[in-house]
Amino acid sequence: MAGRFLHLVRHGEALADGTLTERGREQAGFLGRRLATLPISTVHHGPLPRAEQTARLICEHLPGVPVHPSELVGDYIPPVADPQALPDVYTRFLDDVSDEEYRLGADLAAAALARYAVPPETDVDTHELVVTHNFLIGWLVRHALDAPPERWLGLNQGNCALTTILYRSDRPPALVLFNDMGHLPAALRWTGFPAEHHI
Repeated sequence: MAGRFLHLVRHGEALADGTLTERGREQAGFLGRRLATLPISTVHHGPLPRAEQTARLICEHLPGVPVHPSELVGDYIPPVADPQALPDVYTRFLDDVSDEEYRLGADLAAAALARYAVPPETDVDTHELVVTHNFLIGWLVRHALDAPPERWLGLNQGNCALTTILYRSDRPPALVLFNDMGHLPAALRWTGFPAEHHI
């Protein structure tokens, strides 16, 4: 049975203005070398500079692979059933999220599932790379594990860590890798999250 291997990557380390740091560029290069060993057929990235720059640096190691920007894999707030019912730390984290941001996030998150969290339409395995942000990776992982919608909160990803989910038509999704940083030298691995993404 053919499967869709969805390879998910959080962008490299970035500055406050959204551009990659030198460390972030190095992280992307190491990840590109690792992904060059896989038959990646297409790359999707969010519209923000840190995701686009990470994808471009990875693709230096994936010659000929098409690259597509997509709002579906941008930086937004996935659904939360009842923010007031969450532990205080999460409620405080979500305090400034507007109703409009929740609505937009719910629409984009549902569309991302419909586009990416499905088996391939072919009878051969496919490998797609999505360069995105912490929250969407958490959202897709919690979906694969059939966890409640708000469990994307607290699923934190290292910069340029690799998470892979396998989708097949005859069984539930399989979480193959989660937050794998084996391709990064110790000096480039996760050492903590910025406050705005530490959930």
